[in-house]
Amino acid sequence: MPEQLPYILILYYSRTGQTAELASQIGRGVARVRGIEAKLRSVPVVSPDTEASLPAVPDAGAPYASKSDLANCAGLAIGSPTRFGNMAAPLKHFLDTTGDLWLNGALVGKPAGAFTSTGSLHGGQEATILTMMIPLLHHGMVLCGLPYTDENLSKTTTGGTPYGPSHWAGTGEQQPLSNHEKALCQLFGERLAKLALKLAD
Repeated sequence: MPEQLPYILILYYSRTGQTAELASQIGRGVARVRGIEAKLRSVPVVSPDTEASLPAVPDAGAPYASKSDLANCAGLAIGSPTRFGNMAAPLKHFLDTTGDLWLNGALVGKPAGAFTSTGSLHGGQEATILTMMIPLLHHGMVLCGLPYTDENLSKTTTGGTPYGPSHWAGTGEQQPLSNHEKALCQLFGERLAKLALKLAD
C-alpha cells in the first residue's frame, strides 16, 4: 500500500456556495506543491433540533469533517461566510468540539490560515478572518496570510486581504470570484502547503 501524502485540511462552511468556491481555489494552490495534497471538508448546519436529524454524508459538496481529519492534517485553512465580523455558527460549533485536540497539543506547530466571503465589500472580511484566527492561536498553530509581494493584493477591487483570501459576493445576485480573488486563493493554498512541508522537517 502506498504511503499516504500529508494533506492540508481545507475546512469550511458555505451557505450559498461562495465559500465553497474559495475552498476549491485554495485546493488548486495546494495541488501546485509536490508531496502534499488538499483535503476539502465541510461542516453541517447547526439546528435547534436536538435529535440527530441530518444524514452523516451531505447531499452535495465536500464530506463532513471529523476530528481525525483535523488531528492528522499537516496544515489547516478554515473558511466561513461572515456573521457580524465572526465565523458562522456551524464552523464555530465544530471547533468547540476540539478541546481534546487542544489538550493533547495535536495541532501545535502546524501552519493555518482563514478565508471568508461577504455580501458587502466592507461587511467584515478582515474582522471575520482575524476572529477565526483566535482558535488557531489557542491550538498553537503558526498563522499564514498573504504577502504584499503578490501584485494581486494591491490590484484587487473586490476581495483579498493580507490576513487571508476573501470574496465579495454581493447582496443581490451572487457575483463569481474575480480573477484577483482566484489568484490570491491559489497563492494562499500554495504558501500554506510549502509552509507545512517546511515545518514538518
